[in-house]
Amino acid sequence: MKVLGIVVEYNPFHNGHLYHLKKAKEKIKPDFTAAVMSGNFTQRGEPTIVDKYARTEIALSLGVDAVFELPFVYATQDAGGFAFGAIGIFHRSGVVTDIVFGSESSDEKFLSTVAQILYNQPWRYQEILHVKLKQGLSFPNARKEALIEYVKEKNILDPERVRNIEKSNDILGVEYVRSILRYNSKIKFHTIKRVGAGYNDEDFKGKLSSATAIRKMIREGNFELAKKALPKESSRILEREFSDGRGPVFWHYLDRLFLYKFRVMERDDFKDIYGFVEGLDKRFYEYSRKARSSQEFIEMVKAKRFTYSRLRRMMLYVLFGVTKGFMESVNKYGPQYIRVLGFTEKGRKLLSYMKKTTSIPIITTPSMYEKFLQGDDYEINVELYKKMFLYDIKASDVYAILYPCETYREGNVDFKRKIIIK
Repeated sequence: MKVLGIVVEYNPFHNGHLYHLKKAKEKIKPDFTAAVMSGNFTQRGEPTIVDKYARTEIALSLGVDAVFELPFVYATQDAGGFAFGAIGIFHRSGVVTDIVFGSESSDEKFLSTVAQILYNQPWRYQEILHVKLKQGLSFPNARKEALIEYVKEKNILDPERVRNIEKSNDILGVEYVRSILRYNSKIKFHTIKRVGAGYNDEDFKGKLSSATAIRKMIREGNFELAKKALPKESSRILEREFSDGRGPVFWHYLDRLFLYKFRVMERDDFKDIYGFVEGLDKRFYEYSRKARSSQEFIEMVKAKRFTYSRLRRMMLYVLFGVTKGFMESVNKYGPQYIRVLGFTEKGRKLLSYMKKTTSIPIITTPSMYEKFLQGDDYEINVELYKKMFLYDIKASDVYAILYPCETYREGNVDFKRKIIIK
């Protein structure tokens, strides 16, 4: 049995996503297709334009058999943490045989070689990395420069090709492969050449525009034009959500929540939050008392070594109280459950197979999570399992505050919404 796994945000599901899904199926010819999808917050540190239930419905309508939620604590991390969570779910499901991801280079051997260096951490590579960090480079830049120097010394790869691993899909691709190695998984990886606009391209380019450009068009009130880049079913469901007042949702909707949270904290309170380095606590503390909006705040805090995405993620960590110690455990032990957001009738069969193969609990309704708190049926870290799941619940409840229509802003959202069945 072949089971295809794809890792997605679908924020929103556009024509490029449909192309990827179709090409992945053509390449693997799977019996089933499963997607691990970010919940209500993304790797860019932003809320999704519509919630995870609407995006699940779109995915199931357009060819995915089952959708699993990537927990909040992985969905809002950098490429390494994001990939570790997603691959962990596929690996621990016990059924996924192949993953396919988009790639700018689409060179599987090249990506695999880079991933193996990062996984094996050769002594000489570590030595170079240490020197680069002492020079004051941020970790991502130090790692890239160390890789370049290492492959040049060992004559393994073209250093310039390594220098050009800056496109989002190639970065993620390397991390997917490294995560497969970390789990000692038998999952096979494949690439598809990325087509259309770049991930962060804000310019609308018609049929094959990026998700970033589509969200921008919607934010500016041009949804009718944005539809050109969306499959009909995606357009229909988005239009329904917007009409009902469950979207669109944008990052600046968090303005007052952010500023309130930051202003009631003391400077020392920031030091325990995941991702904070020396000096950043001072910048958060001081500028949150000067800024009048989240955008103004992030422009004040911005420095060369911090990307906007990283700062937005850290703002979320502060808002949700995500601590360093907790995230170290998250990134050590991997996902502790598989939360099912939806499935088709065909996908129902896949879930039946998974019940016999999974090494972690499968949660189809949130109330089930208490059933596994004793840890008797699976070898899970019970405390980590509980905290990880409760962050998903919190994320949904905070997201609900952002709905344009106040009718939907009540709490305990995940306990009231039904699993999507198509």
